[in-house]
Amino acid sequence: MAEFHSTLYDILWLLLAAVVAVPVLQRFGVPSVLGYLAAGVALGPYTPGVVIDVESTLPLAEFGVVFLLFAIGLELPLSRLRTMRRYIFGLGALQVLGTAAVLGGLGLAFGLSPKAAVLIGVTLAFSSTATVLAILVERNEAVTQTGRVSIAVLIFQDLAVVPVLALLPLLAGSGHDIGTALGLALAKACVAMALIFILGRYVVRPLYGFIAARRTSEVFTAANLLLVLTVAWVTEMAGMSMALGAFLAGLLLADSPYRHQVEADIDPFRGLLLGLFFMTVGMTIDLPFVAHNLLLVLAVTLGLLALKAGVLIGLSRLLGLDWATVLRVGLLLAQGGEFAFVVFGKAGTLGVLDHTTTQTLTATVALSMILTPVLSSAGRRWSKKLKRRLGLDLVPTGTEEARQHVIIAGYGRVGRTIATLLKEHGVPYVALDLDAERVAEARAEGLPVFYGDVSQAGVLRSIGVERARAAIITVNNARGAERAVAAVHDHMPGLPIIARAHDLRQQGVLRSAGAVLVVPEAIEVSFQMAGLALRSMGVSDDIIERCLAGHRSSGYGTLAGPEDGAEHR
Repeated sequence: MAEFHSTLYDILWLLLAAVVAVPVLQRFGVPSVLGYLAAGVALGPYTPGVVIDVESTLPLAEFGVVFLLFAIGLELPLSRLRTMRRYIFGLGALQVLGTAAVLGGLGLAFGLSPKAAVLIGVTLAFSSTATVLAILVERNEAVTQTGRVSIAVLIFQDLAVVPVLALLPLLAGSGHDIGTALGLALAKACVAMALIFILGRYVVRPLYGFIAARRTSEVFTAANLLLVLTVAWVTEMAGMSMALGAFLAGLLLADSPYRHQVEADIDPFRGLLLGLFFMTVGMTIDLPFVAHNLLLVLAVTLGLLALKAGVLIGLSRLLGLDWATVLRVGLLLAQGGEFAFVVFGKAGTLGVLDHTTTQTLTATVALSMILTPVLSSAGRRWSKKLKRRLGLDLVPTGTEEARQHVIIAGYGRVGRTIATLLKEHGVPYVALDLDAERVAEARAEGLPVFYGDVSQAGVLRSIGVERARAAIITVNNARGAERAVAAVHDHMPGLPIIARAHDLRQQGVLRSAGAVLVVPEAIEVSFQMAGLALRSMGVSDDIIERCLAGHRSSGYGTLAGPEDGAEHR
């Protein structure tokens, strides 16, 4: 009972510190992440006043990262991950290997043992998943180009946790065959992930359908918690991180019809527990040690930030990303990660690192995480200046006088064709796209094409949505199209919205989101082909047009079949 009261006492102080510190600091423009870190420092063992037992609250804090990764997984269906594989296994792998090689080499140059240099180089190559994703989610940037690239690198880093955890006891001399140990760890990881996806497809989704049909909200919330914690536990037993398991759990439901409700249910848990995580990080900062070795800690921290940012920027440019994006990504991922607290703590216990090195590195990682919001803000400002210089303003300018124009969301092949036809008929338009190079090419031709996300209210206001005559959504992404239609409809309910859909199922979703007219491209292609076939057989154009017009006026309902939308099942 005494232990229970002690834990409850600690939790009450944590909640009080969060309620007081975060709103006060936010009033002065300080990000919530820094507010939680400051509250943790105040409650830590290295400052006067109340002292909280970190060990008693650490399990709750770890769940903050778990729920955050689950929410991110919900936003990244497998179809989107396939499009990100170049960044996950390309940029992500190169970043970890390149950063580890540079930092490990520097460690050897400064006299560290080969074991310590390898461990430090690999561990510091990882970034803080919780810090980066919290900033991206808070700024609504998780689905932007910067967000996608950053998340891709973080995904590979989480995957790379497996061999690092296997490597630690081997470096301490408790293992013999490194190759065998790593092979077994990777094999367990592959089996665990395969089981998760098989069970998810054939057990979890049908179970969610059954629970949703009962219309009992508390049971649905309990099912969400059960799924997250179970998959996180399975991956931890397989030698991977709980956060990676939570991410995989989110992927299971990313393409399901329950995703939005699941996201709403776990959001309160995610925000509160993630705040506790940052508070525990603040409590680990040994202020007397940092004060006594301030110059050393600052030098190591600045060196870490500069080296990681430089490696990321160089590798990102090699993969063809524009300067504005690589600048943001480099500064956003330059910090050390929460995984380092675990590794350096265990390394100190096992004797791989001495006490001074362990404390210096721990303070360095914590300080780098504290500086991340500042670096992110600086990167955002510099990136906007660079985009403005290149004509890639995030918030479009020069559209203040636009009247009775058409908004085109997506300037790919379809968007360009529509823009060309509108221009031929003297209809003004403003187009938005998230491909920086595509926008740059259009701007070089003097076209009203801007870099921006149509689902953001600020972007809609900047392009004069209240003065537009219509909006055309050509986004070639089911989730992106739905979000764009909903955003435009919420901002201007009376504005006609014409949207592009892949099939009849997506057509219904977009109509529900607010689109007035939806063109299912698969059906329209079949109409065109059928019309050509009938003409070749001598059927008159009038009969063909009446036939096609009849099917279109019926809403394509007579054409629906069991195969419609099969690719989304």
